[in-house]
Amino acid sequence: MTFDAAALPFAKLMGVEFTEATKDRVVGRLLVRDDLCTAGSILHGGAVMAFADSLGAVGGFLNLAAGQHTTTIESKTNFLGAAKAGTTVTGTATPLHIGGRTSVWQTRIEREDGKLVGLVIQTQMVLG
Repeated sequence: MTFDAAALPFAKLMGVEFTEATKDRVVGRLLVRDDLCTAGSILHGGAVMAFADSLGAVGGFLNLAAGQHTTTIESKTNFLGAAKAGTTVTGTATPLHIGGRTSVWQTRIEREDGKLVGLVIQTQMVLG
């Protein structure tokens, strides 16, 4: 199965750039723009979660059979650091579990200096 980034309009709106997308690893970059920030020009927690959700969803999708779809049914985020406006964060999603009904993905969001901004674990449910 191949991945078309146009299928994720919210990720496009956020500015997510997918740099790698395989069944075992999805990597993306996100420029921390002012409109994605909270007070103090820091990346908003919701943007961190949405970025990670997009990466994990692509991984879940790439592991589906033809005709199936996926949706997030659970997500947990640990916020571990801040990313300032004007910097770029990188997210790397890898599977913890690939099953017939669900897949579980761990996404590390890192700053340019390699420090963690967030660690997200999400569950994707197989539909169809």
